[in-house]
Amino acid sequence: MKIVADESIDKQIVDRLRSGGHDVVFIAELDPGIEDEAVLLRSRESNSVLLTADKDYRAHPLGGP
Repeated sequence: MKIVADESIDKQIVDRLRSGGHDVVFIAELDPGIEDEAVLLRSRESNSVLLTADKDYRAHPLGGP
């Protein structure tokens, strides 16, 4: 599974997902501090699941159900 993990996700979770064979892009490693919109777009453009503990993505115009 392809996953984009937001900075709000613990590194231990990212490591566990990777060890389980998942393709994880970890924003904290790749591009820390980028805006939520950029994280969301990266996930959509790469057809990846967005993994976040940040509760304000639902309120974002590009996010939500």
